[in-house]
Amino acid sequence: MQTKKLIIFDMDGTLVDSSETIANAINYVRQHLGLPPLEKSYILAHVNDHDVNPAKLFYLAEKFEPEHEKRFMEYYSRNHDRELKLYPGIESLLKRLKEAGKKLAVATNAYRRSTLESLEHLGIADYFDAVACYDDFYEGKPSPKMLSAILETLNVSPEEAVFVGDGVRDEIAAKRAKIDYIMVDWGFSDHKEAIGDVEALKRKLLAL
Repeated sequence: MQTKKLIIFDMDGTLVDSSETIANAINYVRQHLGLPPLEKSYILAHVNDHDVNPAKLFYLAEKFEPEHEKRFMEYYSRNHDRELKLYPGIESLLKRLKEAGKKLAVATNAYRRSTLESLEHLGIADYFDAVACYDDFYEGKPSPKMLSAILETLNVSPEEAVFVGDGVRDEIAAKRAKIDYIMVDWGFSDHKEAIGDVEALKRKLLAL
């Protein structure tokens, strides 16, 4: 196997427990659209569902509109500092990977502003050599576009990279970008064949 120079991470459900903020922000948008709130468990069960149109599911729209982004960001910016948290062991993992000489990146379907706010607030922004977000391309995962852009930016081949995520969207994006994939299951989705704790993930990544 080719030695891995680059570890790309999904953010929500992989690095960051943002379940409370995502559910509340979506319901905040729905409130302004005159729609009733959805159960948190329902929202989180469908956030990573690649078989649905999330704009239609959450906002009864064919695609995300500027108003949706504006309202989502209103809630997110006001509340991320008290609702977001790193999964236990994540900062130690990132520190150890950097010490081992790995390049690190984030590929997320979140908007860039909320992503950077999250990483800065949680104190992990400086670990990453590149960050790719939904509104950089307006084409989120399972499209491979943001993964391919990270490879190009950091001058790394697909064979030298691995993508770590918590959902099928991530898995499909990795396959399309021809990048090896590692699934974790402490986030928003449950998987039969996935790594279940951060220490096990650290051992696997350091062995690559």
